[in-house]
Amino acid sequence: MSSTPLPGIGVRYDLTTREQRPLSVVAHRDGSRTLSAYRKDDPDACALSVRLTSGEAEALIDALMPAHHSPSLLSTTELGLVAERIELSATSHWNGRLLGDTRMRTETGVSIVAVLRRAEAIPSPGPDFRLAGGDTLIVIGTREGAEAAAAILGRE
Repeated sequence: MSSTPLPGIGVRYDLTTREQRPLSVVAHRDGSRTLSAYRKDDPDACALSVRLTSGEAEALIDALMPAHHSPSLLSTTELGLVAERIELSATSHWNGRLLGDTRMRTETGVSIVAVLRRAEAIPSPGPDFRLAGGDTLIVIGTREGAEAAAAILGRE
């Protein structure tokens, strides 16, 4: 895939499918996308062009990537691991408590690899890290472990 900056517009991404069908996506600065497909016999002739809102583009991504089950899912590997964002609410039982008190790795098998707090990322927080409402915890583990972690962290 190649990308081309379009000053004042956004970025154009071009790719050719295995069947030699040219496709392009223009990522507009306002968050919308234009998806275009070109004819195989004439790559300059546009056969289809669709303008999508950012919400429609997200829905299309979900349809194209069925393994993407959750809006908080970051990635999945062939090893069966997921990286997921879990937000800690202000009313959580863990608000103001130490990360080690959650016994997260012992109870769920997941690792908390970072905490996002406001505009700051705290990598590899230790057991003495104090959690706060509004924190987003980045966890890595099995799907089941991530779901269990979300349940524990969601406790009020």
